[in-house]
Amino acid sequence: MRNLLLLPLAGCLLAAPPVKLNPVDEAGYQKQVAARKGKVLLVNFWATWCEPCRKEMPELGRMQTSLRSRGFELLTISADEPEDEKAAVAFLVKAGIPDPAYLKRVKNDDRFINSIDAKWSGALPALVLYDQSGKKVRTWVGESDLKAVEAAIKKLLL
Repeated sequence: MRNLLLLPLAGCLLAAPPVKLNPVDEAGYQKQVAARKGKVLLVNFWATWCEPCRKEMPELGRMQTSLRSRGFELLTISADEPEDEKAAVAFLVKAGIPDPAYLKRVKNDDRFINSIDAKWSGALPALVLYDQSGKKVRTWVGESDLKAVEAAIKKLLL
């Protein structure tokens, strides 16, 4: 009987921690990019209502898993509304995207978008690639050729 009581507890200890979406604004975004200097960073702006976003997320997760040891990091920022946060978390868990994950929470969308890339309209999905020094290298908007994205990442990892 004692072993039966420990099994559920052991299962809880082995469970992965839940994904939490941390709010991010302009200043928070810049802090997150700066905190990852020394790594190649790909920032993925997405939303649960965006079909191309959902389609590319598993491949982005695979890239993170396969390239992390070489100095690559994926940062996901959901553009979902607060009432859709649970759906966004559920999607990230299902897609195998680990923490940290972020939720865009800004006072002014245009100012936030322009602070990231003046040429970006805010359309989703959007990918922003930074080199090890924290310099923005490239932005992709809309459905992207993820093989080309991965090639650009690998070129920076050399």
